[in-house]
Amino acid sequence: MSFGENNNDKSSRRDFLKKAAAMGLGTAVSGAALGRPGRASAQITLPKGQIPRRPFGRSDILVSTLSLGGMFDILNNRLMLAKALEWGIDYWDTAEGYGGGRSEEGIGRWFARNPETRKRVFLVSKLSLRRGTDFTPRLEACLKRLHTDYIDLLFVHGISAVDEMDPGLESWSRAMKKAGKLRLFGFSTHANMEDCLDGAARLPWIDGIMFSYNFRLMHEPRMKAAVEACYRAGIGLTAMKTQGGGPIKSDSESEIKMAGRFMQKGFTDHQAKLMAVWEDNRIASICSQMPNLTIMATNAAAAVDHPRLSRSDRALLAQYADETYSDYCAGCGRLCSQALGNSVPINDIMRCLMYIHSYQDLTLARSAFEMLPVQTRVLLTQLDFKKAEQSCPRNLPIGRMMQEATHLLA
Repeated sequence: MSFGENNNDKSSRRDFLKKAAAMGLGTAVSGAALGRPGRASAQITLPKGQIPRRPFGRSDILVSTLSLGGMFDILNNRLMLAKALEWGIDYWDTAEGYGGGRSEEGIGRWFARNPETRKRVFLVSKLSLRRGTDFTPRLEACLKRLHTDYIDLLFVHGISAVDEMDPGLESWSRAMKKAGKLRLFGFSTHANMEDCLDGAARLPWIDGIMFSYNFRLMHEPRMKAAVEACYRAGIGLTAMKTQGGGPIKSDSESEIKMAGRFMQKGFTDHQAKLMAVWEDNRIASICSQMPNLTIMATNAAAAVDHPRLSRSDRALLAQYADETYSDYCAGCGRLCSQALGNSVPINDIMRCLMYIHSYQDLTLARSAFEMLPVQTRVLLTQLDFKKAEQSCPRNLPIGRMMQEATHLLA
């Protein structure tokens, strides 16, 4: 099937994109061979060299610009870890909550069998405040599952306000560093990212942040200022949710146009979205969910071999972002949740829908949804979301989306 600009069979192209999504290709190549403009191939493109490396903030630790997200069945997929190291993907991301600890356990089994590789890996894990503040025994449990004596970077998982990083966590992190159990400390955030980053830039004990950052958000004035503040403060920055997929599945003509344009140039729109983030040198690494070798190879090839995006390439991404503006939740959860008296974490439910519509992963969506308090799930069927909709700068149909989440996930 051709994706050339002169092909007027838009329905065929749309069907192709839908089929690619249904097969779970996500950031995969969708048939394009990187570096072979104008040609389509079912062959997986392999990286031609090692993943580039960048310093992680003021630590000067060099990390791979592509990070392996750990939300997949690591226990039964050791080949993924072997290939990651072979291609130079040495930043591995996991969390105590991923797979109920199975993600950490899978990495731990790898280190137990391959102890010489531990020093090659920049190992990241996360502890959530939602599970309590008993971080010391939980860190010990993480270390045991990971079969290691230390974690390179520990994130407080998914904060929505910088106030959650209180002085007690500062004291605790310093003690763990002194004990040799942590090298670096910070947080991840999906919600109110600009506020969290801006606040962290004034906290000298924050070493790293992982946050949602993509071709949609990177041009927002508040996001630009917050990223610059953290970069100047020496905080290592990891981008996630770089595909910019939203909780509403759109079928934009500009998406189809992008696919054709980029495939003619030898790469996909998914790879182009990664490239846009990599061109921001303030970002140390992109954490990508890569559950199979096809996706990991394609992303690695983009990291190693990609050309710079042209002005017209960036214009296509901007056009697509503009046309689908009201399909994407930008994570400003303080607005819609405050409109409802903070009774429901709307941003978290939006993320569940994003896993369905953008990742095509109903299992992951249900897992995230089940972590919400029971009362939250009950309120979804009872609340009137009109005030939340009125507060949303993107005019998202929040009420309808909460109904959809209840129908699909409850």
